[in-house]
Amino acid sequence: MPLQKTQGVVIGRRELGESDRLVTFYTREFGKVRGVAKSARRLRSRFGSGLELFTQGQLLFFETERSALVQVDHFDIVHPFAGLREDLERLGRGAWVVECLDRLSAERDPHAALYGLLVRALSALEAAPRPARVAFCFSLRSVELMGHRLRLDRCLGCGRSISGPARLDFSVGGLLCAACEPRGRDGITLSAPAVRGLRRLRTLSWAEALTVSIPGPLEEEMAGAVEAQIVRLIGHPPRSGRFLSQTRDLLASGGRP
Repeated sequence: MPLQKTQGVVIGRRELGESDRLVTFYTREFGKVRGVAKSARRLRSRFGSGLELFTQGQLLFFETERSALVQVDHFDIVHPFAGLREDLERLGRGAWVVECLDRLSAERDPHAALYGLLVRALSALEAAPRPARVAFCFSLRSVELMGHRLRLDRCLGCGRSISGPARLDFSVGGLLCAACEPRGRDGITLSAPAVRGLRRLRTLSWAEALTVSIPGPLEEEMAGAVEAQIVRLIGHPPRSGRFLSQTRDLLASGGRP
């Protein structure tokens, strides 16, 4: 069983048996890796708090011949991103980020740029004043890095440039103008400012995208389009979306259950 070493982030975990834990990591060199951490749930486990969701660390694991799951040997914390677990809004947005990455990425498909984007997003979520903007920018960039870039510069039906409202159709992979819209099967209608806004965000650096001024309703429309694409790709709404909805309702009520 060869020993492998890489840097990774915990993007999922669940109980396994009486004392073990099944952990999903997104790693820099190996992409998504699932492994068993033996005795991780015992009080004196050698893993300590290292396997908490969002934690970045140095991962040592053994490949096994009889299973696609690896055997986790050590996971030494580099950055715990504990701030994400201390605030409901940041926790919800962080959960959205790692769930979407887990459900959309293939196992053992390394993508250094995607790993870097994940770490930047978690860092920003811990400190940024607008966690929703961070999750939106991560969603937009991650689906493109994973090969799901939508065509936003012209109509995919007739090939003409689009300057007004258009239908973002996921079945054809981009925009359809008003004349071609009846041919669409799966998508949503976007206003002209939303189309222009999504185009612009693609041209900005990560830091610029997090701070550029976007009116609230317009940002909600743009983020809703990206969320709709992710739901289409996954096949159902992410579970973290329900948590975010409940969190918004709680905050709107003044923090009362």
